[in-house]
Amino acid sequence: MLNHMNEEDHRQLSALVSPERCSSGESNLRLHARDQSRHPAIKPEVVIWPESSAEVAAVLRYAHQRRLPVTGWGAGSSLEGNPIPVRGGIVLSFARMNRILEVRETDFQVDVQPGVIYKEMNHQLRHTGLFFPPDPGAGATIGGMIANNASGTRTVRYGSTKDYVQRLTVALAGGEVIEIGNRASKSSSGFDLLHLFVGSEGMLGLVTQATLRLAAIQEEIAWAVAAFPTVQAASQAVQYIIRSGIDPAAVELMAPECVELMNRFKNFGLAVSPTLFIEMHGPTRQQLAESMEIVREICEQEQSQEFRPGLDRAEKDRLLEARYAMAEMIQQAHPEQSRIVIDVAVPISAYTEMIQFARQAALREAEITAYTFGHAGDGNIHLVVGTEKKNAKGWQAIDALNHRVVTKALALGGTATGEHGVGIGKRKFMPAEHGASLEWMKKIKQLFDPHGILNPGKMFPE
Repeated sequence: MLNHMNEEDHRQLSALVSPERCSSGESNLRLHARDQSRHPAIKPEVVIWPESSAEVAAVLRYAHQRRLPVTGWGAGSSLEGNPIPVRGGIVLSFARMNRILEVRETDFQVDVQPGVIYKEMNHQLRHTGLFFPPDPGAGATIGGMIANNASGTRTVRYGSTKDYVQRLTVALAGGEVIEIGNRASKSSSGFDLLHLFVGSEGMLGLVTQATLRLAAIQEEIAWAVAAFPTVQAASQAVQYIIRSGIDPAAVELMAPECVELMNRFKNFGLAVSPTLFIEMHGPTRQQLAESMEIVREICEQEQSQEFRPGLDRAEKDRLLEARYAMAEMIQQAHPEQSRIVIDVAVPISAYTEMIQFARQAALREAEITAYTFGHAGDGNIHLVVGTEKKNAKGWQAIDALNHRVVTKALALGGTATGEHGVGIGKRKFMPAEHGASLEWMKKIKQLFDPHGILNPGKMFPE
């Protein structure tokens, strides 16, 4: 049973850090009450900004003794209610633990604190010729990316966050600080505790430092845009591109309604039809030109109506910026609506069937608007659906659609959440996806957090 805070708790917690870094002011509580999802805001009872592993451990030790809920906070950019403090209590914001501690260029590694924003880190790393590939688009922090195992547009080539975490310092629920993993390129020593914490959404412990593997920035980058008559043709082309062995860095699929928004708000002259954005990385222009010619042949074989290769970096950056601004453009097009993102992933062989099912199911619902896009190269589909905030019939349709799409993804051997995590929104699907293994997840949670103080109310169905 978790407790609410009292005046003595506020006094004790202020003494553990410093009064100016421990706030119960209304504005700070509201700022840490909701993420980017539509789940209801729930205010914590206090927000604390630690500056070291020792301070995080001290707060957790006290919370453990008093049975106070603790929720970690990165940038609040999650889409499934992952960091919402649903039981109140303490929010630990890592905004002040935002330093790059050491860059080891020859090892392709960087040590960082959890509050580092990955985009800013990559900007600072550019002079080394190295970068951190996972790219969820939002201004996410490293701690949040580790908690959700974030990925993004380049996952098809580079993988997700779990593939780049080599070593972690973690503060456990009782206040113990442990170090897991190492800086070697591989290890067969012991259980893989490292990846137990990646994707655990702050429910097993809070990351206070991470060693990340980096990748080399490729000398040459090429982009192409391919338009198709149908979503089926575009998704079929994706399968053949992946099977060709070309190893694209990104393959993004945008349905016609998304392309129309890009033309309207960003002044692109793209054909309003299902479109692939294809990004290639390589050491030489010749290699990229040869690979792009194979991609062209595949797209034409699948009845591509238009294939535009050779986009320069400025145009590529503009396209990528527009892709990341899709949520903002949807908001501008429908300012009266609220929305959710249905995020599923399936094996690449099932992608065509999955995206057709999702799109057709959404288009049948008269009460809602729907936009379909995704990281097609790794089987990830995003279906953004919305309706007016007080349209009860519309929200019933959205809830039913969400259930149908997730159920279909699971039936095809996929997952209920490709990259947004479980949080609040996807916890009801956990039994269907994981079966008996869900009980073992609960046992692991009980082992690491016997009083259930860490990010309570998430992941497991109530």
